[in-house]
Amino acid sequence: MSGIATKVIAITNHKGGCGKTTTAVQLAAELGRQGYSVLLVDLDPQSNASLHVGKLHPSEVLVNASQLLLGDLDLLPRAVIEETEIPNVSLICGHLSLNEVEEKLRDQSPRPNEELKEKLAPTLGVFDFIIIDTPPSLKLLTSNALAAATHIIIPIESGSQYGMYGVSDLVKHLEKVKRINPKLVVLGALLTKHDDRTSVSKIIENAARQEFGVILNTKIPSSTKVNQAAMVKSSVHQVDRSAKVARAFTALAAEICEKLNMPVMRHEAELEESSNV
Repeated sequence: MSGIATKVIAITNHKGGCGKTTTAVQLAAELGRQGYSVLLVDLDPQSNASLHVGKLHPSEVLVNASQLLLGDLDLLPRAVIEETEIPNVSLICGHLSLNEVEEKLRDQSPRPNEELKEKLAPTLGVFDFIIIDTPPSLKLLTSNALAAATHIIIPIESGSQYGMYGVSDLVKHLEKVKRINPKLVVLGALLTKHDDRTSVSKIIENAARQEFGVILNTKIPSSTKVNQAAMVKSSVHQVDRSAKVARAFTALAAEICEKLNMPVMRHEAELEESSNV
């Protein structure tokens, strides 16, 4: 731990298939590879991030994100944090039971949108980064992530003509969340499955810039290496450090650190190579 205030980054878009989980996992892995301590919080009932990095199947993890949101602060969150297969990355595991959490929060919590923020408070100052993977919805789980976050990254699938579908709803939701979290900062839209050679990617990039005002410089290409990494519970860098997608995520981590005034702890030559994507 470097002593720097914990940065809490929500990876959010209610459109499925835009690369939220891939971004959360690979960004966490790259930050961990730089030597930062990272907590990955899986709020998606599908639990794909947990399947990717967890040592156990989510169904075998006794204490998970559902218990974090509904449990007692004297027990959590320490008891809910698991080790992972990725160096310097810890996990709060997702679970199918998260589907039922939203209704319970509405019934039981006086501030149902702020339970995650309250429950994660003891981890602030323990981890350098907290990365939150959110479900493909704008319901209470996502609202909890945004209320707890200091920053947000919005993955946009630029390789699809439907990449911007429903984005206006997301923008409106962000405006509502900022009433309870006015300090939330949009780091930018992240173009995923991107190919500069196609007209679709160019159109989506222009539309995203117009909608959000800021596009991250790093663009993530499509690659089978992502699925390969998930199958062996590794980062894409561990699977093939020379792959274009691996170098893209290295560049993304460097860009995020620069935006957040966090020192990049890796060798400059390697970072320069990674930026040449």
